[in-house]
Amino acid sequence: MAVAADREGFDDPSAEVLAEAAAAFGLLASSARLHIMWALSQGESDVTGLAERVGGALPAVSQHLTKLKLAGLVRARREGRRQVYVVDDPDIVTVVRLMVGQLAARAGEAPARAGEAPARAGEASAPVARLHRTGA
Repeated sequence: MAVAADREGFDDPSAEVLAEAAAAFGLLASSARLHIMWALSQGESDVTGLAERVGGALPAVSQHLTKLKLAGLVRARREGRRQVYVVDDPDIVTVVRLMVGQLAARAGEAPARAGEAPARAGEASAPVARLHRTGA
């Protein structure tokens, strides 16, 4: 079977690549995991810091991190008694920043930058909250 080419001359990706992409997007379909990835795209953090930033309970954030870690999207390193999480796939950072940044721009908002606190503690960013309301 011949590989179809689109108008710009790019070959269609293989079924395996599409399945891998779908799995990654599936993980990011959770607004909580998307918010965690957004936060980690701006710098490393431990689970307590992430829970405070995304407004989630420690056990729930820990479970999300476990799923992201198993998928190879984040990794952890031990610092004393803490596990510090960091994005393990820089391409995912690009996708998350682009998607959330575009949604924020359309809404007339500026996404938070590294080191900035969210507008209200425990509240998801507006683009992430909007995604959650749509059921994405």
